[in-house]
Amino acid sequence: MSILGQFLYALGHALHLVLVAAQFVIVARAILSWVSADPFNPIVRAIIMASEPFLRPFQRLPLVIGGLDFTPMAALVALVFLDEFLPPLLMRWGMSLTY
Repeated sequence: MSILGQFLYALGHALHLVLVAAQFVIVARAILSWVSADPFNPIVRAIIMASEPFLRPFQRLPLVIGGLDFTPMAALVALVFLDEFLPPLLMRWGMSLTY
């Protein structure tokens, strides 16, 4: 068994967990934008701070159409693409090095 193979497999699995958690945080932030949540609530602030790094690259794009902001949708599409591409690639590469 290769240590590098095991490391790559574990890295792919950890990356998958991070990307899924990021998707949940973005969905939570989108839901918070629909309701009048208290911006001083620590949970609301934590969700906003956790989602900001994922949304910031898409906020520069003109994704506001008719008053609706499609930035969270674009970030979710990018995260789903990355989740379907990178973790399986790392895990498959790790498995090929292990056996």
